[in-house]
Amino acid sequence: MDLARYQHLSLDRQPGGVLLITLNRPDVLNAAHEEMHSELATIWTDVSSDADTRVALVTGAGRAFSAGGDLAMVERQIGSYELVTRMLKEMGDLVYNMANCEKPIVSAINGVAVGAGLVVALLADISICADDARLGDGHVRLGVAAGDHAAIIWPLLCGLAKAKYYLLTGEMVSGTEAERIGLVSKALPREQVLPEAMRVASQLASGPQQAIRLTKRALNGWLRTAGPIFDQSAAYEMLTFLGEDIKEGLASLREKREPRFS
Repeated sequence: MDLARYQHLSLDRQPGGVLLITLNRPDVLNAAHEEMHSELATIWTDVSSDADTRVALVTGAGRAFSAGGDLAMVERQIGSYELVTRMLKEMGDLVYNMANCEKPIVSAINGVAVGAGLVVALLADISICADDARLGDGHVRLGVAAGDHAAIIWPLLCGLAKAKYYLLTGEMVSGTEAERIGLVSKALPREQVLPEAMRVASQLASGPQQAIRLTKRALNGWLRTAGPIFDQSAAYEMLTFLGEDIKEGLASLREKREPRFS
């Protein structure tokens, strides 16, 4: 695995076969622009085939896990058939590459996690979250359908009633509440998140590798079963990038006000 090929993800090998992956744009709360989004989509195939990696542990640099998609990237996609079709493919690559990654993935959600960052945080096999972190899928507040991961994983994690509530309203959820409803595996004080995630990753790395990997593969059959639902939701999200509501949603974010959809 060529660690140097990734420019916006910091990769550090830890003892015992743990690969620490850090989303590394702390000046913008690790928001994902086109290059970072592409790296997030492709790294899991490298992790899966890397002989020196037994477990991947992913976190964010600084005080956030990820603030989601970079707003300039969002603006470039509005009304662009070429860019939304490219993003549609990358969205699928990110979700399916994580689900099909042979190695277990642990997320240390050290702060806010939304958008593309939330995809990685919640599609990890085990998620350790700061109790004061804020998680949310704000697609509808932006004026687009919730498509990049929500339909495939939220109902499985927290049930359809909670999934509909948070995905239709766009409300944020705290780490404590996320643990209570089953959205994350565990919530802890912020300073304990990375050490606990490293402990779990090390435990997995020292365990029976074939048994752990095949158990993950079997459990992720639930995700593969829901694949057509995800594909539909992703297409709907990209369709709404070609409409008018996204323009008001983006303007409201930049102006820090409530959106006024027509």
